Amino acid sequence: MAYSISVGLAIYFVMWWIVLFVTLPFGIRSQHEGDEVIPGTEPGAPMKTMMARKLLWTTIISAIIFGIGFVLYRSGYANVDRLSSWMGLPYGEGRRY
Repeated sequence: MAYSISVGLAIYFVMWWIVLFVTLPFGIRSQHEGDEVIPGTEPGAPMKTMMARKLLWTTIISAIIFGIGFVLYRSGYANVDRLSSWMGLPYGEGRRY
């Protein structure tokens, strides 16, 4: 049980980081676009990053994706045998190393 919980947390953690990098560029306006360039800074620097909002959305999106994957795995649609057959890889009996 502890092994499956730790694996689930590791999968969620990796998924969370991937979703974070996907959500980072949304809603960013550069200083050049906002016509408020602060002297001594890069004009392409963001005006407001809205990180709290992005972290919240990242957590929500990751939880939804993880939940869908978990349901598919528990129902048998996303097990190793089926995924390997979809990818055309041999798995199970008759597998040679």
